[in-house]
Amino acid sequence: MRLCQSHRAWNLFWRRMLPMIPQDLLDILVCPVCKEPLVQKENGESLKCGECKRVYPVRDNIPILLVDEATTDPA
Repeated sequence: MRLCQSHRAWNLFWRRMLPMIPQDLLDILVCPVCKEPLVQKENGESLKCGECKRVYPVRDNIPILLVDEATTDPA
């Protein structure tokens, strides 16, 4: 049990320490649907299109820009 808790704490630590997507990459990423720029959300786990409101996941610092993987955020 103790090892499991330590493992979770370690994973949480490294997730927070992982760098976010570099700005030079963000500068060239666009929504595959409407071709508008994407903005990284605060948690660093997704990219959002300001135009069509689609949210694309980021897994292991890799943006998943597949329309089927996107969700819609009305805000």
